[in-house]
Amino acid sequence: MNFINFFKPVIMGCILAYLVSPLANWFDKQLARANVKKGGTLVANTLAFLVVLLVLVNAVIILLPQLVNSIKTFADNLDGYMISFRSMVNGLGIPKDMLDIDALLSSSGGLVNTVIDLIKENMDSILSVSASAGRGVLQWGIAFIISMYLIAEKASIRDGFKRLLKAIFGQKYKDVHFFLSKCDEICSRYIVFSLIDAIIIGALNAIFMAICGMEYIGLISVVVGITNLIPTFGPVIGCVIGGFVLLMVNPVDSIIFVIFTIVLQACDGYVIKPKLFGNTLGVSGLWILIGVVVGGNMFGVVGILLAIPGVAILDFIYKQYIISYLENRSNASAAQGDRQA
Repeated sequence: MNFINFFKPVIMGCILAYLVSPLANWFDKQLARANVKKGGTLVANTLAFLVVLLVLVNAVIILLPQLVNSIKTFADNLDGYMISFRSMVNGLGIPKDMLDIDALLSSSGGLVNTVIDLIKENMDSILSVSASAGRGVLQWGIAFIISMYLIAEKASIRDGFKRLLKAIFGQKYKDVHFFLSKCDEICSRYIVFSLIDAIIIGALNAIFMAICGMEYIGLISVVVGITNLIPTFGPVIGCVIGGFVLLMVNPVDSIIFVIFTIVLQACDGYVIKPKLFGNTLGVSGLWILIGVVVGGNMFGVVGILLAIPGVAILDFIYKQYIISYLENRSNASAAQGDRQA
């Protein structure tokens, strides 16, 4: 494992390069249509990374101020939240011997002091986590630089890989190249439309929150969109974070948000994703739904993550190779029967 960690930034850089590559290819095609020949590829790669950086910077600009404001709001209104919580518990008729909250919620200062004491007692762990986070940021920075070099050298890397395939497979090179190109196309489309799905979910969340007059629309919608990219637990994380932020402002809005998120994720999982990926990858929405269920049951989170591109590749293998092989064998058997007759 330690040996693999040495190459972690390189692996991360390869992943980033593969994720940015579809955007760079799109810019390259647009520049080619505009008859930009000299330096078109360099400009396309630069634009792709600039777009990624702008998205990240804008996300930070949107998130940080609202996050700071939400924490400040929580601190300023902590006493009011405690009183409301006590009233809610009393209104539910919960006996005091089952849940004695007076000692815990007697004052905000006591709770704050408790948190401060916990921080002091676990300072070593906090520093260790902070150092790990700092190393992670540094690794991602190195990976980003490596991905830029990989994108810039993608033509030579592609040519070298083609030569390797020709040397290994010889006359079957074209068949292997066609298969790998199709798999690459499927995975690229999956990445692109996963991002589109995240944008759709984030936009729908923002529209709903705006209609309901909720606060922190930008913060929560960006979190919901980003976490929607994470399979299985991503929507749950987005729902918990959004619900907690709204709980600091208005508990009723928090409950409405959680209910809406459950409905939205159900629609995304059973309607939007099957339609979006089915029409894009040429696979029936039913097979995608079955693939997600089976993949999750067999391999957990990894199975859900790879289910959609995996089903698309299996569908391609089935139609391109298995059906063709069976049809050719059937036709050959029929022709042989005709000759014998």
